[in-house]
Amino acid sequence: MLPLIAVAGRIGARGKVSRLEVSFAGRRYLDAVIRAGGEPVTIAPRELSDEFAAQILGRFDGLLLMGGSDVDPAMYDQEPHPRTYGVDRRNDEFEATLCRAAARIGLPTLAICRGMQVANVAFGGSLHQHLADLEVPSQVAHGPHGFPSPLEGVEHSIEIAPGSLLAKALNGCDVPPAISYHHQAVDRLGSGFTATAWATDGHVEAMERSDGWFVCLQWHPEDTAHSDPAQQRIYDAFVEQTGAERD
Repeated sequence: MLPLIAVAGRIGARGKVSRLEVSFAGRRYLDAVIRAGGEPVTIAPRELSDEFAAQILGRFDGLLLMGGSDVDPAMYDQEPHPRTYGVDRRNDEFEATLCRAAARIGLPTLAICRGMQVANVAFGGSLHQHLADLEVPSQVAHGPHGFPSPLEGVEHSIEIAPGSLLAKALNGCDVPPAISYHHQAVDRLGSGFTATAWATDGHVEAMERSDGWFVCLQWHPEDTAHSDPAQQRIYDAFVEQTGAERD
C-alpha cells in the first residue's frame, strides 16, 4: 500500500476555479509526492482541537505543509508590516495545530516555505516580516524583484549542516541551489527546532526537530524536482521515512 501523505489544504477565494471558496493544494507539491511513491490526500482547512488534529493525522503516514502567503503577525505578538500580504488566520491556525499534533505523535513532516514559518510560529518562534527592511539589508535575493507579483522564484546558494536530516536526505547529492520565493524569514527559532541550513547572508534556510523526522525548508524543491534529482531526493526521503515509520 502506498504511504498516505496528508497535505494541509488552503482556503482560497472564489473566482476562476469556483463561484465558492475553495480548499486546494498546489500541483507541484502533489506531483513531487507522487513521484516519490506516496499518495497525497488534501485535508480541508477547519478549526481543529489538538486532540482532533492528532486523530486525523493518525490515519496518515506523513504530513506536508505547502508554501503560500504570510502568517498573521499577531501569532508572534507583532503588528503587520505594510508589505504583509494574504493573511488568513483560518489557514494559520489550522496548519499550526496540525504541526503541533504531528510533532506530538511523531508523524514524519515536511514543511515548505510558508509551512516552515507556520511551524516556527506554532512552537513559539518569530519571523522577520520584511527582509528588505532589516537594519543590515541582505545581499541575497530571496524573492523576485517586485515580489509577490512575479510567480517564479530565484536561485541562491545554501550551506547545509553535515549529519542533519536534510543532509542525510540528499544522500550524497551535491547541495542544490535554493529556489526561493519569500520576503520573510525565521527570526527566533521555535522551541525544539535547530537550524540546519543557511543562505550566505546567514538567514535560516532549513530547520528540524530532534524528536522525529520533522524537516522544514525555506525554499521550494518541488519547483525543479521534476528535472533536478537532488531536489526530488528531499521528497523521496520524506516518503521513504513515512513508509519506514509505518513498517
